[in-house]
Amino acid sequence: MPSGEKNFTLVKPRDLTIDIPGHRLAAQVWHEGVEGPTFLAFHGWLDSSASFEALAPTLTGARIVAVDLPGHGHSSHKAAGASYHFVDAVADALAVANALDLERFGLIGHSMGAGISTLIAGLVPTRVLSVGLVEGLGPLTDRDANAPTRLAASLEAQGRASRDRRRTFASVEEAAARLELAQGISAPSALRLAHRATEPHLDGLRWRADPRLRIASRIRFTEAQVHAFLEAITAPVTLIRATEGFAFDHAQMSARIERVARMDLVEVAGGHHVHLDHPDRVQGSIQRVIAQAQAAARGTGDEA
Repeated sequence: MPSGEKNFTLVKPRDLTIDIPGHRLAAQVWHEGVEGPTFLAFHGWLDSSASFEALAPTLTGARIVAVDLPGHGHSSHKAAGASYHFVDAVADALAVANALDLERFGLIGHSMGAGISTLIAGLVPTRVLSVGLVEGLGPLTDRDANAPTRLAASLEAQGRASRDRRRTFASVEEAAARLELAQGISAPSALRLAHRATEPHLDGLRWRADPRLRIASRIRFTEAQVHAFLEAITAPVTLIRATEGFAFDHAQMSARIERVARMDLVEVAGGHHVHLDHPDRVQGSIQRVIAQAQAAARGTGDEA
C-alpha cells in the first residue's frame, strides 16, 4: 500500500447524487455525520472525485464531498451543442454548495479544481471558511490581444468535435497504464483514477469523460480580472506547490500570491498529483485548513 494510505481501506466513501440546473452530478462523501464543517473538493481537468480517494480518508474533523464535475467521472455530460468553459465550471461548483444547502463551507481544489475554488472564494467570500489548494491559484489567463484567435480556434475545434473518438482499452489496467505514462503518476494512483474514468464499451472499456472537455474555452480571464477575485478573498488560503509539479510562471504566481490577504505557501516534494501519489505529504497542511474552518465556523477567528 502506498505511503500515506493506511486509512484508505478503513474509511469508505458514500456515493452521492447532486442535482444542479442542467446536470446530475456524482460525488463521493467521506466522514458523513462528523461534527464539523463541510468541505467541497474539486478535481483537475479530466480527473474525477477519485483524485481525493487517497487523501480524504486521512482527514478528520470535516465532511468531505468530492464532486465529479460535469462531463467527468460518473456525472452527466452536457446536452448536444453545449460547451465546457471554465467560467461555467465555477457556476456549476457553486451550484453544488447551493444544492447541498451549505450556508458556509470549506474548499479543497487540485489544478483546475484549485482554479475553480479560487474564484468561488472571491465570488462568495462570506460563505467560504477556508481554502486548501494543490498546484493551482486561479485559472489560466490570456492577453487581451489574443482573444480573437482564441475564440476562432475554439469554435473551429467545436466544429470538429461532433465525432466521438474516445479510445477503447482491453482492461482497466491498460487504461491505467496510459494514465501513468501520460500524467507521470504512480501505478496505484493511475489505477484508482482509471476505475472511475472508464466505462464498458463494445468488448472493452473507454474513457467516461465527455470528449468536448478537450475543446479550449472560447475566452479566458485576464490577469487583472483574476487579481480582482484574489483581492476579494477573506478566508485563509493554503497553497501547496509540488517541487516537480507544473511549471508555473513565477512572476505571475508571485503577483497572485501577494493579492491574497491571508496566504500560507507550502512546498512539498512530488509531482502535480502529489495529493494522490503521496497524501501523507499534504495531509498536515490540509488538516490545518480544516482547523481554520472549524475556528471560523465557531466565530473565534483562531488559526491552527
